[in-house]
Amino acid sequence: MLARPSASAPAPDAEAASAPAESSADVGFARDMAVHHQQAVEMAFIVRDRTTGAAVRRLAFDIINTQANQRGMMLGWLEMWGRAKSSPGPPMEWMGHTVTPRGDGALMPGMATRTELDALRGAKGRDAEVRFLRLMTAHHRAGADMAQAAAAAAGTDEIRNLASGMVAAQRSEVALMADMLRERGATG
Repeated sequence: MLARPSASAPAPDAEAASAPAESSADVGFARDMAVHHQQAVEMAFIVRDRTTGAAVRRLAFDIINTQANQRGMMLGWLEMWGRAKSSPGPPMEWMGHTVTPRGDGALMPGMATRTELDALRGAKGRDAEVRFLRLMTAHHRAGADMAQAAAAAAGTDEIRNLASGMVAAQRSEVALMADMLRERGATG
């Protein structure tokens, strides 16, 4: 015997019918921030393997777990909304302007280039820590700007709440990384 759907459960197409528009801040942010977060996770894995410094490894661990989780949520929402996980248009178009990629693999503001990632992969110890902290500071600053725009423009509570939390968390980590750079005799 088949189970009857509950009267309170939405019909399978109800989620897609109420999904944010393709051109919405919600869909655009989820796509772009998923890409942005993927690079942050990649950089955190690189530095984790390039240093034994406990503080930087702990920060890397936090970034890996937090941003991979958030990325999964955003990709899940896109799936639930029946939206593609990537956009045929340029990055950040949902913000009312487009971004021309910096070249060498940097798709959006704050993203590292392939050359910068290769340099991080080749570094060890303090050098790897400083490179990572500088790259991640730029990455978080740009990510916080994007999240702030999404928090203001989103039509869904999911994106509005997630983006607001990202702004606070990434700004806090930028301050932490500034202290970590000073401890290593470097600047951001």
